[in-house]
Amino acid sequence: AIEDSKMASSPSGPIAIAIHGGAGNIPEERLTEERKARASKKLELALDAGYSILKQGGSALDAVEAAVRVMESSKWFNAGKGSTTNDLGIVENDASIMTSEGGRAGACAGVKTVKHPITLAKCVMNHSPHVLLIGEGATEFAEEQQAAGHGVELINPAEWFFKMRPKDESKATTLWELNYRVEDDKKFGTVGAVALDASGRLAAATSTGGTNQKLPGRVGDSPLIGSGTWADSNVAVSCTGKGEIFIREAVAHDLAARIKYANQSLEDASREVIQVELPKMAGGEGGLIAVDKTGNVCLEFNTSAMFRGSINGKGEKLVAIVK
Repeated sequence: AIEDSKMASSPSGPIAIAIHGGAGNIPEERLTEERKARASKKLELALDAGYSILKQGGSALDAVEAAVRVMESSKWFNAGKGSTTNDLGIVENDASIMTSEGGRAGACAGVKTVKHPITLAKCVMNHSPHVLLIGEGATEFAEEQQAAGHGVELINPAEWFFKMRPKDESKATTLWELNYRVEDDKKFGTVGAVALDASGRLAAATSTGGTNQKLPGRVGDSPLIGSGTWADSNVAVSCTGKGEIFIREAVAHDLAARIKYANQSLEDASREVIQVELPKMAGGEGGLIAVDKTGNVCLEFNTSAMFRGSINGKGEKLVAIVK
């Protein structure tokens, strides 16, 4: 499925990757040691899938796709298999991907029968003249891409998607379920990855099932370039949080603009966006992951937890959930 990209010729620069599996305010009693261990294992698998590509001289674009595909295959995260449903009980997936190479990007929204929406987003970038395809048009395109052998897989929704909201809370397995409160059932969740390859290319990818019980056709920030996903020659960013706020704040691009125009460091820009600007908006909860052109990594969030992992340019590895 990872079909892209020219391999780096004689790559010699630093490599780095970061991933997230969503952010939220999760009550401590719901996040047991067993649950943290299971989630951490999935995060590590995703992290290693992407990093192994970078170590072999592969592209940042392929690395972020590989990492996100692992998380889309897990029932733990609100993306792919673990996606929550709209108010009709139907899963609608959104995803986007972007590379610093020529500012190319691809995205899909409202897809219901695609196993790996992130791969479909990459196909939109590589095999169409467009950036974003939605609904029926995206599904038709997915069928064409599957027939062309470009790594897109179609599924039967009833067989693939994991049932959400078990009646027995002790059996909750997804981040959304752990974060669910009866009095506040419009929760969020997303997965994402950012990477720097040895040729200095940056890439970002984001995938989600969206908010629980959303209106059919609702689209959040995850498939929107500049809101939930961004990559340029300085930084790659993937966000997680309440999509409507991240759209209005253009969070991913805001971070990149602070680095490009104000010469802020990655750490300072990430902190100001998430800890200062976002909380000014009602419902401004969430986080982001970012990597810059020198291999620095930032995992910033203003909630009690963000499922996350990283390997920076120095080779230092982190997998964590709570602060």
